[in-house]
Amino acid sequence: MARFIYADNAATTSVSKSVLKAMEPFYTQYYGNPSSLYSVGREAKKPMEQARETIAECFGALPSEIYFTSGGSEGDNWAIKCTARWLAKKGKKHIITSKFEHHAVLHSCQALEKEGFEVTYLDVHSDGLVRPEELEAAIREDTALVTIMYANNEIGTIQPIPEIGAICKKHGVLFHTDAVQAAGNLHIDVKEQNIDLLSISAHKFHGPKGIGMLYIRRGIAIPNLIDGGAQESGRRAGTENVAEIVGMGVALKEACDTMDERNARLTAMRDRLIDGALKIERSRLNGDRQKRLPGNINLCFEGIEGESLLLKLDLAGVCASSGSACTSGSLDPSHVLLAIGLPHEIAHGSLRISFSDQNTEEDVDYILKVLPEIVSYLRSMSPLWEEIISGQKTFTAAAV
Repeated sequence: MARFIYADNAATTSVSKSVLKAMEPFYTQYYGNPSSLYSVGREAKKPMEQARETIAECFGALPSEIYFTSGGSEGDNWAIKCTARWLAKKGKKHIITSKFEHHAVLHSCQALEKEGFEVTYLDVHSDGLVRPEELEAAIREDTALVTIMYANNEIGTIQPIPEIGAICKKHGVLFHTDAVQAAGNLHIDVKEQNIDLLSISAHKFHGPKGIGMLYIRRGIAIPNLIDGGAQESGRRAGTENVAEIVGMGVALKEACDTMDERNARLTAMRDRLIDGALKIERSRLNGDRQKRLPGNINLCFEGIEGESLLLKLDLAGVCASSGSACTSGSLDPSHVLLAIGLPHEIAHGSLRISFSDQNTEEDVDYILKVLPEIVSYLRSMSPLWEEIISGQKTFTAAAV
């Protein structure tokens, strides 16, 4: 193998050395249960609360509004299901979301539909963006919740969150955003942006897996998703994972402190890779060119299968994906790409490359060297490609 390039940071990131160092004492030295009253427990609780303060500061929130979870999926389920059931008692049984949310959101909404809730799934159009005016038009008297992701996990498009927050506040509707991809990559202020609930996962910004956070604005009394002990002010039962909470706090602060400089470099790398990849015949960039995460590149190549492309890239030493790692076992094309109007045949040939601060310009050079060669090789064996170039096969994007 000539090189090894990890370019699937949207799936997960490596734990940074500073995060690992910060976590280690809480496995061996300060291992007490933070709910215990004796000194070993207090020694564990203090850094946990310091991490809560750090995380709150990164989002413009109060420490008392931060609740630790096992990750983004738990946060999404808690925010959506429990808010809906809480407000159903007031006659509000309508939810608004988009067609290309993470499955933690979509499946939560589908579960609520089985309970009698009505869900409006907004279009995201060919650029991968929700239109605020369409969202506002969908709000009804019985709308309980709007849940729109901050940035899409597959195509990286950044949604108009401040505008959506303002609309929700104007109409008195609660607003949840899945910020798993955005946290540590974009400036987020829950108060300024009128966000009522926000979920994140630490492993997307060089923190550990299995730990996340749900921000719940003060005054929102949604019921618990997990019942049991009195942890997290009685709102989320289960002994807190102090080591990973501390790690998440360190990782988020590092990400926020270095965000502007890092994003400028990643954006330049992203754009150079996009420009080079689009020189390949019958390729396309998925999602808006500018309103996207700094490290996200999502492409489609006609005439090939994404799985074959990934396997050939892996043999060349490049780790990438065709979409969300949560659906990597599915043979169906990405629901995100279908939502922006791509036909099945093109959506099957997708490639997501996602950079972090650990990637380099040399990584871009290498990918641009091997990618055209791999696409050309796969097309040389594809009967579908022969039909495309001969004009026998054409694709029309679905109306969105």
